[in-house]
Amino acid sequence: MDTSTQTTAAPPPTPQPARPADKRASRGATRPGDRIFLGLSRGSGILLLVIMAAIAAFLTYRASLAISKDEGNFLTTFEWSTNADPPVFGIAVLAFGTVVSSIIAMVIAVPIAVAIALFLTHYAPRRLSGPIAYVVDLLAAVPSIVYGLWGALILVPQMNGLFGWLNDYLGWTGIFSWQGGPARSMLTVGILLAIMILPIITNVSREVFRQVPQMHEEAALALGATRWEVIRMAVLPFGRSGVISASMLGLGRALGETMAVATVLSPTFDIQASLLDPGGGTFAQNIASKFGEASVFGQDALIASGLVLFVITLLVNGAARAIIARRKEYSGANA
Repeated sequence: MDTSTQTTAAPPPTPQPARPADKRASRGATRPGDRIFLGLSRGSGILLLVIMAAIAAFLTYRASLAISKDEGNFLTTFEWSTNADPPVFGIAVLAFGTVVSSIIAMVIAVPIAVAIALFLTHYAPRRLSGPIAYVVDLLAAVPSIVYGLWGALILVPQMNGLFGWLNDYLGWTGIFSWQGGPARSMLTVGILLAIMILPIITNVSREVFRQVPQMHEEAALALGATRWEVIRMAVLPFGRSGVISASMLGLGRALGETMAVATVLSPTFDIQASLLDPGGGTFAQNIASKFGEASVFGQDALIASGLVLFVITLLVNGAARAIIARRKEYSGANA
């Protein structure tokens, strides 16, 4: 065998020392601007956590001072007498009113907001969608007190016809029975809150629907889908997480709305079986109406109710994050 024709394997290349630029790239930030931006971003995140922890600590401390002297059950008492001797107060009515009014607002606002967003992005011509979107944006800028004045002077007097119709046809349920009187009830508050959160949900949902990949819609149309089938199969699944996020933003405003609710509602510390009868209250409304004239102990009691609202808000946002995390099949990353 001729050894001259045999080929020998080439020796492995000698590793070269890493250049300074490669070393800097391996460490992450390579320029002073990158390091500054990284530090600012990290510091902002840490600062946010510190602020949240400080708020929680402050609320917890002040709330503990009041709850320790409360002679009633803080969670179940239907009374708010912080100036009594001994003091008796509870949040049962406030929690019920806050949750019920927010649920009514969400049930009314979310379907209408999604329908408006779909109309603006997939049905309305461009010359019409622009002005409508502009008007919706203006609604989000209206102050709460203006909504409250409009609700007290215009909405409440006009609700008698609706309340009478509900009482005639659905009064047998007990939830929609009406004994007459001014329409300053939880249903009126829920409708007012629905109008207030409608532009928030609409604007965010509209931007989400605009991000739907054009290929998804064109593929559905190529398969013979109608306009509604395209929306049902491509647009709504893609924007589901965005709609949930928009709804949570609206729910956050509904939970914490103060002046509009205080202007429209006739607060009483009892729970009405009917949504049409005056009475009830919310956390924010109760704090706004009583904080100015409350004693130091009364302020601590109001802060305790604010702590409960703080916890409810955290739970709602946590639940929304969990729902969004479970539905990642349609996301912008997979488009």
